[in-house]
Amino acid sequence: MQKPNQRLLDQTCIVTGASSGIGRAVAKSMALEGANVVINYHSGKKEAEEVADWIQKDPICGDAIVFQCDVSKEKEVEALFKKTVSHFGTVDVCVANAGIQIDHPLHEMPLEAWQKVIDVNLTGQFLCAREAIKEFLRRGMRREISKSLGKIIHMSSVHEEIPWAGHANYAASKGALLMLMESICQEYAAKKIRCNSIAPGAIKTDINKKTWGTAKGEEELLKLIPYKRIGIPEDIGSVASWLASDESEYINGTTIFVDGGMTCYPGFATNG
Repeated sequence: MQKPNQRLLDQTCIVTGASSGIGRAVAKSMALEGANVVINYHSGKKEAEEVADWIQKDPICGDAIVFQCDVSKEKEVEALFKKTVSHFGTVDVCVANAGIQIDHPLHEMPLEAWQKVIDVNLTGQFLCAREAIKEFLRRGMRREISKSLGKIIHMSSVHEEIPWAGHANYAASKGALLMLMESICQEYAAKKIRCNSIAPGAIKTDINKKTWGTAKGEEELLKLIPYKRIGIPEDIGSVASWLASDESEYINGTTIFVDGGMTCYPGFATNG
């Protein structure tokens, strides 16, 4: 975990999918910078409460509450933001992190598998961004808190750029997310709203433990990473908290790849 410097004091951050993995690391990182954090979860209530307890026990952290919702459901996302505003007064940062994978070869992919991934990974990000923008505009600028009216951080993937056979629904959701993020920037940057994405590469989380959890699997995965290290959730958390701070105030409408060089196509390092 990064050394905190309280860059987000008196700000409130919603992190979706924050009960485990990357979301949990992002929530902790935001809290260590002084932010109040709303820990959204879908099914991991116990895990979400553990994150909140960790935050509340550290005197340098902000406060934390947990809130259950399915980000693909409009009314539930609206309720998430309503609770945040009623409890903390406003929202300054929204990290739309929740995402899923349901993998099939394309010719065997049921429509429901396609639709569920799009609903969570893309529609869920739209709903969170929409509610965040509504709150930023309602509340107005707080220049004593931040140079930006509000910050949106979409959790994307290297697969917004790299095709992924057998995972067409996931890759399509992340590719579309790029255009969503850039369109939000284009539309709202003049109002001092910042919208960016973080694109993790291979990160050690439960969702891909079958890949990195064995010596052979790790060896194969490292062939795709020029830096020769598989990432950890804290690598993403530290970038997210910096991206939410005024230190990155002139960064808008871009994707920050946190991937050890995976998008540099290491297969061509020896001329293919």
